[in-house]
Amino acid sequence: MPEPARLAMWSGPRNISTAMLRSWGSRADTAVVDEPFYAFYLQRTGKKHPTTEEIIARGETDWRKVAARLTTASPEGKRIFYQKQMTHHLLPEVEREWLGSLTNCFLIRDPAEVIASYIKKNDDPALDDLGFIQQAEIFEWVRTRSDFTPPVIDARDVLQDPERMLRLLCATLDLPFDPAMLSWPPGLRATDGVWAKHWYGEVALSTSFRQYQPAPASVPERLSEIHDRCRECYDRLYEHRLR
Repeated sequence: MPEPARLAMWSGPRNISTAMLRSWGSRADTAVVDEPFYAFYLQRTGKKHPTTEEIIARGETDWRKVAARLTTASPEGKRIFYQKQMTHHLLPEVEREWLGSLTNCFLIRDPAEVIASYIKKNDDPALDDLGFIQQAEIFEWVRTRSDFTPPVIDARDVLQDPERMLRLLCATLDLPFDPAMLSWPPGLRATDGVWAKHWYGEVALSTSFRQYQPAPASVPERLSEIHDRCRECYDRLYEHRLR
């Protein structure tokens, strides 16, 4: 059988990454996986998230085994293997060479919007929690080892015109666009991580990408330095976004 298209979509938290997971998961030719390094990340960092114990117990904590699973056959033999990846889960100790077996894509969002959303759940984020530094590092690793710049899509562009951006992304990936990507039935999925019951309430009610609503995203002064560092990384990728 031909090799599947293994698409790793690298995003930080508080983005539209789960809606994008829904979009690709609506295709009949696509298998999806949800944050496969989450259990490894929690075990290695000792961070306490909702349902931490359950995530570690039910997930794979050996990053090498996770990487092997992501770079081999697609589940159910599907043509496309879409991987929702969190940039901050890829800790420095994880070797990067296996990324060369994937088609790596990057989903970015304005850091002021990310921080404003993040502090509703955790009011004291560290720079590493937000994933921008790691996203820029992964992007540069992939770009310097490729003959092309990996695809970058901005959350605002997707929400303002989902069909245009998804068509553009599919064309860039040399894959056919499927109208099924524009809508999905509500509810949770068997392919969702065990953390879905805590984090995916809004997505579970959705049936499509929500319309973009511009809103002032106020960053507290105490987080201004973190915001500036995130902004530097975001701007570097923003220059390469599909448009």
